[in-house]
Amino acid sequence: MIGSRIVAVGHYQPAGVLTNEDLAGMVDTSDEWITSRVGIRTRHVAGPDEPVDELAAHAAAKALAAAGRTPADIDLVLVATSTAIDRSPNMAARVAARLDMPGPAVLDVNVVCAGFTHALATADHAVRAGAANRALVIGADKMTEVADWTDRSTCVLVGDGAGAAVVEAGGEGGIGPVLWGSVPEMGHAVRIEGTPPRFAQEGQSVYRWATTRLPTLARHACEKAGLTPEDLAAVVLHQANLRIIEPLARRIGAVNAVVARDVTESGNTSAASIPLAFSKLIERGEVSTGDPVLLFGFGGNLSYAGQVVRCP
Repeated sequence: MIGSRIVAVGHYQPAGVLTNEDLAGMVDTSDEWITSRVGIRTRHVAGPDEPVDELAAHAAAKALAAAGRTPADIDLVLVATSTAIDRSPNMAARVAARLDMPGPAVLDVNVVCAGFTHALATADHAVRAGAANRALVIGADKMTEVADWTDRSTCVLVGDGAGAAVVEAGGEGGIGPVLWGSVPEMGHAVRIEGTPPRFAQEGQSVYRWATTRLPTLARHACEKAGLTPEDLAAVVLHQANLRIIEPLARRIGAVNAVVARDVTESGNTSAASIPLAFSKLIERGEVSTGDPVLLFGFGGNLSYAGQVVRCP
């Protein structure tokens, strides 16, 4: 079996920005309350005429351009999202249509905040098995569309955006083995339910689970890649809450790694958060080609998926 690698990434965020001061005029909150509890200062907000597939297509186009590939080069499109309102056509098909792709396989992956790392593993497996030559993996969510703007504990968290990666065959070690799983009996801890659908969570349950259970799992993902946490150049965790990201990164033991903190300017963008943050690290030159980076998603369904990848 051949290996696979990420050859390029890209990201996109809508122009609209919602600050903590803006939110203070909408619900009973303040900049101090938000920053002290979750570390978020701003979040990007898509307008009513900016659907999820448009965000995804913008990020995908940037990743393709960075890879020097055309839409016709892609034979598999995977979109991780939990905010696709319509059941069909799925989000991957809508993105393929926007980019004029000539007939790729199109799959959506709904594992909420761990969606991108699940989708990346699926693309890796498809390429390794010879079922695809080149895949486009996208995480895209419009969380502001499912926010309860009367609930100050959740509406302050969310933002909109998309990130994408082009995956193709390459040498071993480009995308490491995935570690994935879930805690089904705690699926109620993070929810997007109802008509219309609304995001809700049990914040303390998620915090305790993430900060106590995930460090061991993240270290195991490094072991599967044949590395130690000290070998990592960067750690990109799901951008849920700075109070989760910082202690989790410390407990993993990645003492030499840059820790992505994009949550401060983007909020929680669910499946988009990891590719968004990863793409920004690369764009700013904080990591270099070939550097080992741990990507680790967690959240809805109390599901998780992580792997070590080499920077394009």
